[in-house]
Amino acid sequence: MPVGSPKPQTVATKKYEKKAGFVSKSYKLRKELTDQFAEACDKAGVSQAAQLTKMMKEFIEQQE
Repeated sequence: MPVGSPKPQTVATKKYEKKAGFVSKSYKLRKELTDQFAEACDKAGVSQAAQLTKMMKEFIEQQE
């Protein structure tokens, strides 16, 4: 759970994320690459998270 005195919404969000199996990942990437990726996702009308998920799944399938 969050540290300190979190608001009830923060606690509820963290509880939902844990139950739904969501995790937060942090990667260091070049700013110009991430900016281009964000722009490409906007043009395609997809969220960055959805596109990353799709690409990860495709890569996993290729490796199996």
